[in-house]
Amino acid sequence: MENFNAIPVFVAVAQQGGFSAAARELNISKSAVSKRITQLEQQLGIRLIHRTTRKLSLTEAGERYYEYSLQATRAAQQAEDAVGELQGEPRGLLRINAPMSFGRLHIAPLMAEFLQRYPLIEMDLVLDDNTLNIIEQGFDLAIRATRLPDSTLIARKLAPLHSVVCAAPGYPFRTALTSPISLADENCLLYSYSDDASHWAFVPQPETWGTALQVKVSGNYRVNNSEALLEAILAGAGIGRLPSFAAAEYIRRGKLMRLFPAYRMPVKTMYAVYPERHYMPAKVRVFLEFAREKLGKDAPHWDAGLF
Repeated sequence: MENFNAIPVFVAVAQQGGFSAAARELNISKSAVSKRITQLEQQLGIRLIHRTTRKLSLTEAGERYYEYSLQATRAAQQAEDAVGELQGEPRGLLRINAPMSFGRLHIAPLMAEFLQRYPLIEMDLVLDDNTLNIIEQGFDLAIRATRLPDSTLIARKLAPLHSVVCAAPGYPFRTALTSPISLADENCLLYSYSDDASHWAFVPQPETWGTALQVKVSGNYRVNNSEALLEAILAGAGIGRLPSFAAAEYIRRGKLMRLFPAYRMPVKTMYAVYPERHYMPAKVRVFLEFAREKLGKDAPHWDAGLF
């Protein structure tokens, strides 16, 4: 147990990949981090971290110690959560990870109201289109456009996630777009983080009107951000598939044309995912309730009149 106080320092070094970054994360000096890790290794009688001039990496013993250190920090967090349930008003640091475009358009604008409603909560919102490991990165909750298979995470539905194919009103079509099949001959702009970036599926509405289609598309521009893709489509660079949460307002204002309204694209779901815990922290519970209230869950406000 004499090493217990060193566990958060060791975990920070392992997660941040260096002493300087860990020091910033813990708000202590780099020398204090280095000294604590050295003391830990001396007490354990084994090297935990390979040190080079360029980077740090865990030894085999370090990997094993890190695995159990994570379990210890989670247990400590759950103990705090259990006590926090008795404190009444939600409080503490709430770390949330969300996709860049969705987070900026539909989560960030809610923050002022949320923090006014719960003044004892401190928010750390991280927007990133990469799928981060929320447990290793220390997030309380993440917003994901797909349900994760990891059984250690709980997923709760936030909203349906529709996609639409759009073009600017002045875009010079190469062919007469009689059906989605025509897209194979057009310049289609692609969202590179999609697992089906160049294969677009269409389902007729109602489904009894025809058969589902899948079209292989291609084009001269690929980008990993929905808003950057939106800008290119607005400028007339090509045809693109956009999430309705980004495109709907521009369609309503006539800045974009929605193509093939007689078809729908497969609907995904926006989830809130969080680590499985015996006690859900009050700060996480109230954010979930708030987000579901504001986003609309089954009928999100951005889709009004579109489907």
